[in-house]
Amino acid sequence: MVGAWIWNRNKERVETCSAKAVVLATGGAAKVYQYTTNPDVSSGDGIAMAWRAGCRVANLEFNQFHPTALYHPQARNFLLTEALRGEGAHLKRPDGTRFMPDFDERGELAPRDIVARAIDHEMKRLGVDCMFLDISHKPEAFVRQHFPMIYEKLLGLGIDLTKDPVPVVPAAHYTCGGVMVDDNGRTDVDGLYAIGEVSYTGLHGANRMASNSLLECLVYGWSAAEDITRRLPLAQKVATLPAWDESQVEIPDELVEIPDELVVIQHNWHELRLLMWDYVGLCAPPAGWSAPCGALPCSNRSWMSITPASASRIICWNCAIWCRWRSLSYAARCCVRRAAVCIIPSTIRSRCLTAARRYSRPWLT
Repeated sequence: MVGAWIWNRNKERVETCSAKAVVLATGGAAKVYQYTTNPDVSSGDGIAMAWRAGCRVANLEFNQFHPTALYHPQARNFLLTEALRGEGAHLKRPDGTRFMPDFDERGELAPRDIVARAIDHEMKRLGVDCMFLDISHKPEAFVRQHFPMIYEKLLGLGIDLTKDPVPVVPAAHYTCGGVMVDDNGRTDVDGLYAIGEVSYTGLHGANRMASNSLLECLVYGWSAAEDITRRLPLAQKVATLPAWDESQVEIPDELVEIPDELVVIQHNWHELRLLMWDYVGLCAPPAGWSAPCGALPCSNRSWMSITPASASRIICWNCAIWCRWRSLSYAARCCVRRAAVCIIPSTIRSRCLTAARRYSRPWLT
């Protein structure tokens, strides 16, 4: 490890940073799905970079989905705590009828995966954008006292939690897989570490227990810091990392002058996330696990060969959007390929596929 080339957003240029050790702490890849509670930067950048550098990546097909995230055109899909359902909130269709008792005898108190799949099923069955979470039958003072932050945030969006049903969708919340690391956070590349959601430590399996990732981040962060401190005096002198030279970047002739390319990228981004949601999301049908591979809007290799700096220099693309699109494309391909090989007749390892096959009512009717 000799350092990294880093894109400076403020100065709109690539900068050279030499270092004996580099730590990836870039988060997961939940933005690969249509609905996510994560910010735009959760596009799998660290996972994609490590993969291209030769690191092993594992379990990207396993993601935690939260059942109730806000659905609103003017706001990000932030979480609506499960405590709302714990205090008696009902999940309803657009016509006001409840549906969770049709899926599980525990109703809204069923485990989050069952609730998330039920919401997703009803949305697709009815062809609607969302379901609704309603706690308006509880006293206003009770709701405001128990959920003050959610109440204020929704009120700013024109939704009164004490009176109005809240539009919700299930959303990708946590990437359980990532860059494979050892107990010290080391990857397969000497001097490169991965900490947090970007990494795969093996602690989560196919799902994530609540708050377990915080402990993981603290423990592995501490271990990585100790390991780096211990190894730095023994590390060889850092070789000089050459400055980024845009003139050395080769760009396919057919991509030098492409009009409105940013619009195309944005369109493909939406198409990719929708495809992943439908085929490698909550309830992937058995045939769906292999279908998306050839349909991903990132199969054109010439697109993937462009670097963000050269794209920005020659065809004036927005570098941040390009970087995220390229990383999402890599993450999606890894996820789909892993999901495809998870189908083993004698051992169905995917919790999503197991659920889709296990529940005869009403998912498969």
